[in-house]
Amino acid sequence: MADGTAGRVALVTGAARGLGKAIAEALAAQGVSLMLVDVLADRLEQTRAELAATGIRCAVFPIDISLRANCLAAVEATLASYGRLDVLVNAAGLMRFNHAVDVGEDEFWKIMQVNTAAPFWLAQAAIPHLLESQGNIVNVLSQSALMGTAYIVPYSMSKAALLQLTKSLAMEYIDQPIRINAVAPGAMMTEISTGTMPPGNADYAKIKRYSGERPPADPAEVAAVVAFIASPAASGVHGAVWTADGGVTAG
Repeated sequence: MADGTAGRVALVTGAARGLGKAIAEALAAQGVSLMLVDVLADRLEQTRAELAATGIRCAVFPIDISLRANCLAAVEATLASYGRLDVLVNAAGLMRFNHAVDVGEDEFWKIMQVNTAAPFWLAQAAIPHLLESQGNIVNVLSQSALMGTAYIVPYSMSKAALLQLTKSLAMEYIDQPIRINAVAPGAMMTEISTGTMPPGNADYAKIKRYSGERPPADPAEVAAVVAFIASPAASGVHGAVWTADGGVTAG
């Protein structure tokens, strides 16, 4: 392909559904070969079959990324399948609505493990290979990383930490042939948003503050931003956080 994306390989987490699947589809449209990672094995295989039917090279690695060993294994599986790695997209995310005082310890740590620790472990394993391929990392944040959001406090904390992971890695590798960036979406029409509800006695005026004036985005709209940043066309983008939230965090 003329844009330089042919022959490239991307590892995408959370690829079984929602935004992760949309990102996989957007990268596939560029001709990028894929390693799809998710804990939902059946849905992951369905995504693989759909993409493979279009002629894209696509493999799957169904695992729980809350465990460090599994994150390292996902990178190794990518190398075993393709012999290289050019893009790491940390798109997997776990969100739970709850009053802050009602969040249990298991719930808190699971959110942190999936949303923050896993991207770190994946980056740790991937960076040596991304340096070799002069590749890049794209972390999927949330508008919640940039503003206070009621009833999803652990989720917001985890995404803010992921923002700092992005910026800190970008500075550590400022003089190396690798790019590290993030995209911060707002509300989207995905299962993570439609399948979870605020607590029954929630104050919806607080939720409206971060709901925005525009309708929720189609995941494909956000995926297009991720795919662009991951592509050679965005070669000058490093250490950036691109918002795709319909203007919610603009002011």
